[in-house]
Amino acid sequence: MKIKKAAIAGTFESSDITVSIQPNSENEVSIRLKSSVEKQFGDQIKKVILDTLKELDVKSASVGVNDKGALDCVIKARVETAVMRAAEETKFNWKVRN
Repeated sequence: MKIKKAAIAGTFESSDITVSIQPNSENEVSIRLKSSVEKQFGDQIKKVILDTLKELDVKSASVGVNDKGALDCVIKARVETAVMRAAEETKFNWKVRN
């Protein structure tokens, strides 16, 4: 999926995450993570983000993340929403994902 414009999903509330995504001219995925639990869970947060981007076939994007203790399912939902908005997709294949 091609990222066409900048988009944001999420809030700054406790137990949530804000994900901003925009096109990346470097033709790679880069992640900037800011989290109150980065030392404990930073690697897991990045893994969930990268796995979700891979599922959505995103090969190039610049992702900014401000985490406030979100669970993996919340991280995944916010990344999916940001990607759909940035790709200007209006049709989403609603299915149960692991």
